[in-house]
Amino acid sequence: MEPGGDLITTIALGLSAAFLAGLVARRLRLPSIVGYLVAGVAIGPFTPGLFADQQIATELAEIGVILLMFGVGIHFSFRDLLAVRGIAVPGALIQIAVATVLGVGLASLLGWGIAAGVVLGLSLSVASTVVLLRALIQRNALETIHGRAALGWLIVEDIFTVLVLVLLPSFAMVAAGPVADETSILIPLAEAIVKAIVLAALMILVGGRIVPWLLVHVAREGSQEMFTLAVLAIAIGLAFVSATVFDVSLALGAFLAGAIISETDLSHKAAADALPLRDAFAVLFFVSVGMLVDPTYLVQNVVSVIAVVLFIVVGKYVTKLVIVALLGYPLRTGLIVAAGLAQIGEFSFILATAGVTQGLLPIDAYQLVVAGAIISITLNPLIFALVDPADRWLKGHPAIHRIFDRGGGRLARPVPELEPMHGHAVLCGWGRVGRMVGRALEARNFGYVVIEEHRPTVELLRERGIHALYGDIADEHLLEHAEIRRARVLVFAAYDPPSAEFAVEYARRVNPRIEIVARVETPEEADRLLERGASQTVEGERELAVQMARYTLRRFGVTSREVDAITQGLRRRPDRTPAV
Repeated sequence: MEPGGDLITTIALGLSAAFLAGLVARRLRLPSIVGYLVAGVAIGPFTPGLFADQQIATELAEIGVILLMFGVGIHFSFRDLLAVRGIAVPGALIQIAVATVLGVGLASLLGWGIAAGVVLGLSLSVASTVVLLRALIQRNALETIHGRAALGWLIVEDIFTVLVLVLLPSFAMVAAGPVADETSILIPLAEAIVKAIVLAALMILVGGRIVPWLLVHVAREGSQEMFTLAVLAIAIGLAFVSATVFDVSLALGAFLAGAIISETDLSHKAAADALPLRDAFAVLFFVSVGMLVDPTYLVQNVVSVIAVVLFIVVGKYVTKLVIVALLGYPLRTGLIVAAGLAQIGEFSFILATAGVTQGLLPIDAYQLVVAGAIISITLNPLIFALVDPADRWLKGHPAIHRIFDRGGGRLARPVPELEPMHGHAVLCGWGRVGRMVGRALEARNFGYVVIEEHRPTVELLRERGIHALYGDIADEHLLEHAEIRRARVLVFAAYDPPSAEFAVEYARRVNPRIEIVARVETPEEADRLLERGASQTVEGERELAVQMARYTLRRFGVTSREVDAITQGLRRRPDRTPAV
């Protein structure tokens, strides 16, 4: 059939195919992105049957890139990045460097040049934000220290990718061959850097004042339609101005626009309003990527495809695991960071597309990047599912465990100047919950030891004269250093169910009389911890409901004794009311 030469045909085919393939992917418990990419292959020019106009799909994909980058900018937070800077910044930069070197080696084996190897390595080094967030949310790991480390690592990768997109044209000039005058290379490179800096400065100094002011005034109009239109106009308009006036990528302009809005009080509303359109065009972006895949080429080059998949899944996994260990972070952090980022996605496509456009990357390499993305995203749920078994297996083999868990050095050992503890509490986690429990213990002068996975926090606590140990709460050696055998209570204030399960079993085994209270998010987690020996679990939403019910009943004049009886019943009975 002849290709649809109009916009409507391309959108209709793209969205319909993406819907069907995405639905199948969800039923197979795979990320939707896999379905979208396969849909693109199905309606692409390399497969028989209906196929959409590739040029129009590519132009629509540009809007998808803009809105994707705008969303990344909105959710970007310097505060979150600074909280895990000790692992995210050095870890991501080292991993990108290693991936680039490996990319050059792989490109050499495939007969491509060094420039192609650099772009290939950079493309394969960047993970998918969508896939990582979905994996962390599904496993309730987003708010754990491990999840925040993985997310911070990805933020650094995203920022680095934006910088690469700015410098890629200048790199293309360098890679094009020798030139008579070095200034012909240095001047464009300097111009690109200066333009990017000027754009960022104007965005922060000028846009940082005008954009929030504009959004506030539009919000006061009370029109949802106008506010949504304002958000889209800012995202697409600033991206367009960045590309036409400052000659930088659309992606950079969109990212900066989102970053500006992220600092306003209306950032959540702006993100929610832009989400439907962003998702629709992001789908078309992934479909357009799939349309460039030639299945025949992939079948004829199975060895190359396997090499790229091993690069992404095995090479990146092992690299991240080693880097996290060398940086002195707990093994579980390394396992989650490595599993979450052992895939590639949207930024890889953007980089690969830019590389092909600049003549740095052969179209064959693009085929391999997309194939690697489809396979690695498909395998990612399985890799994540192996985190807990791998953690338990490594803990059962101390010799191997020590290779990947270097410990916290002096911070993992008791402070010699402080007296040994006895009849104390072991407090796992020093977040908002942990701090409140600590204050309650201090109010009655009860002793406690803190186990925390954030190194600066441990250092600060030790400066205050508090017993604090750095490392994984499931580390047997750390629990022994916390005098778990002589402790009266073990408190899991941090949310990390798998580690808590292991620690509960160990604590109950070495100290049968210890009382254990743990924080959970679901009744299933509570059941597992109680089976392993926890004395009591506290479910955040259930406890919130109990306190609100208590207040409400008292306002109706119910006696304190009856209120206590009702609320205790709420704590004991699971919620069977169906959600609507």
